Amino acid sequence: MQSPSEVINNTLRRKKADRIGCMDSIWGDTLTKWVTQGYPTNADGKPIDPVDQFKFDIAPCGGWFNILPIRMKEDEVVQETDEWVIKRNGAGASLKWWKNKSGTPEHVDFRMTSREIWDRDYRSHLLQLDEQRMAFDWSTRELPKRRQQGLATQYGNIFVWENMRQSLGDICLYESMLLDPEWIHDYNRVYTDFFKKHYQLLFDRCGLPDHMWMYEDLGYKGSLFCSPDMYERLIFPYFRELVEFFHAKDLPVVLHTCGLVGPALDLIVGAGFDALNPMEVKAGNDPVDIARRYGDKLAFVGGLDERVLESHDRGQIKSEVERLIKGMKDAGASFIFASDHSISTNVDYQDFQYMLEVYRENMAL
Repeated sequence: MQSPSEVINNTLRRKKADRIGCMDSIWGDTLTKWVTQGYPTNADGKPIDPVDQFKFDIAPCGGWFNILPIRMKEDEVVQETDEWVIKRNGAGASLKWWKNKSGTPEHVDFRMTSREIWDRDYRSHLLQLDEQRMAFDWSTRELPKRRQQGLATQYGNIFVWENMRQSLGDICLYESMLLDPEWIHDYNRVYTDFFKKHYQLLFDRCGLPDHMWMYEDLGYKGSLFCSPDMYERLIFPYFRELVEFFHAKDLPVVLHTCGLVGPALDLIVGAGFDALNPMEVKAGNDPVDIARRYGDKLAFVGGLDERVLESHDRGQIKSEVERLIKGMKDAGASFIFASDHSISTNVDYQDFQYMLEVYRENMAL
């Protein structure tokens, strides 16, 4: 019987695993709600780590570090109420955050709106290795613990695409891709070098994980954010370079991208990614169809329509879990079971447990 680490490693490398692995991402607000439904807490009253509670096969062990040009101890508070706060970050972006619940921040204002401003105010901060940006403690603590448990370990972070969206804002980003593509290339060149330096420092200081995740949402419902041609010319050369950097260290790479992915699948394969997550159904993806067409080139993580869990309908949950797993098996896919998005507060603890029961009844290969 293979260990969780062996199951995941074999799956990501499209080798023989003896079962389908499992993982998921659960909002902090959801765990808080689940505590009222019987979810266990530790000695200090905080919810137990879902990796331990649900016996997931993959454990996050770090990889996140401060990537904003100006390293600040705390973001500047621009405006605040009892419900939300607007903060300006080290890229000059003002974002509006809920104070008492999770959610994507609202884009309010951006200062990095031209190459001149980028060159003058931000670029130089990214050219040197800076240990103060790192979060070594997380990896130093989690990596050996999770290895001892036999779990698959991963580091993850966003990269150039999500970084530009949060630093320039979407409107400036899309306009600049058309009107000043050389700025986009320069931005991505600087940041690719920056990421490689800081990942190397993390690897040297804390050790290598089993695999890497790159969080880069390329689309939304029914469409990519820009054309495949624009992605190919301005973004994916840097994806390919970072993937090659990880592959040189024998690390498989999972691409997490929400939204529709179909028009970008050939680019994703061409960039060398080993696996795709989460294949969001409500955005227009059909995970089983993707697996049939690309199963000889990619492994797959996710694909269970999260809205099924929100239905609280046990019959529907059972049917959809079984349909997804059978479809992936029939397609001959290398597959890790998970939802097609993070688990929201609309999902009850008992329904999530039931989903895992059905998965375990069908996980054997």
